[in-house]
Amino acid sequence: MPKLKTNRSAAKRFTKTGSGQIKRAKSGKNHFTGKKASKSIRNLRKSTMVSSADAERIGKLLPY
Repeated sequence: MPKLKTNRSAAKRFTKTGSGQIKRAKSGKNHFTGKKASKSIRNLRKSTMVSSADAERIGKLLPY
């Protein structure tokens, strides 16, 4: 059976952690930030984990 292909667009957006969780960047920090508070923009820099509902689907896109 051939190897599974990694979805390259998902690979650029998500990374798997050592414990198996999937890490993602927060959205909403590229434009329209003038009306947001500095604290809000600063908090968008931090990464977060994908929800458990989405993790299974994204995990299939990243088999390795």
